[in-house]
Amino acid sequence: MASRPMAHRARKRFGQNFLRDPGIISRIVRSIGARPQDRVIEIGPGQGALTEPLLADTSGRLEVIELDRDLIPGLRVQFFQYPDFVIHEGDALKMDFVALRDGGQPLRVVGNLPYNISTPLISHLLEAGDAIQDMTFMLQKEVVDRLAAPPGGGERGRLSVLAQYFCEVESLFVVPPEAFVPRPKVDSAIVRLTPHKEKTCVAKDEKLLFEVVREAFAQRRKTLRNNLKGRITGERLSELGIDPGRRPQTLSVEEFVIIANAIHDSVAASDTGSSRGEKTGYGAGEEGGENA
Repeated sequence: MASRPMAHRARKRFGQNFLRDPGIISRIVRSIGARPQDRVIEIGPGQGALTEPLLADTSGRLEVIELDRDLIPGLRVQFFQYPDFVIHEGDALKMDFVALRDGGQPLRVVGNLPYNISTPLISHLLEAGDAIQDMTFMLQKEVVDRLAAPPGGGERGRLSVLAQYFCEVESLFVVPPEAFVPRPKVDSAIVRLTPHKEKTCVAKDEKLLFEVVREAFAQRRKTLRNNLKGRITGERLSELGIDPGRRPQTLSVEEFVIIANAIHDSVAASDTGSSRGEKTGYGAGEEGGENA
């Protein structure tokens, strides 16, 4: 049995709210379903509320990432009897999860994420690709609602599209403020993100897809025709079967991929045409110069 956690005052700058409710803790751990053969990474163990039961499920094989240096000595003392318990001291936002995997089995990433880093951290983890087996997080309920939002909903945004492109998103259950010390001012929720083994639609250039989605949602009240006018014309959107007068939150993941792939093909065709023009002498200078 691990020793009791050391006293520590939650720090606002780290977005710390420590989970205390034993029933909620047990429910989260059951949802994770960790096994001894899994490579589990806990982000932000805090005072070890999830860490202790996770160590039991993994037979003492667990890694954690903790930014708050004042918490690390307490974690080392609290779990000293587990030789395979590893603490990575640092910022999860800067952690290279592909390197952390190091060619081994994919990582199962879990944690009670601080509200102030949840969105950029999930985006960072999505970029790690097949280094991640799944992710189970406690987040602000508003963020979970955005992650799981279907097309047409007011909560749907850039994060919804990118998360659903990469993963199956399951909103599991709500966690009330009284489960924490100190109490947050909002509800939390548990979400599971499981990367698709095979995507239902594949972007030819994922970086381009990210850019298109970001630009489409830059001004939510404007139409695709306005938000993407630097990328694709309204006429071309209509040819793709997508009404250019629609707003971004109404589009499915598949429709965003169709748009991004069309832009990719157009750019590729343009580049090929330019190369042929240079080779055959029909560059810009041959047909009227720069002012043509």
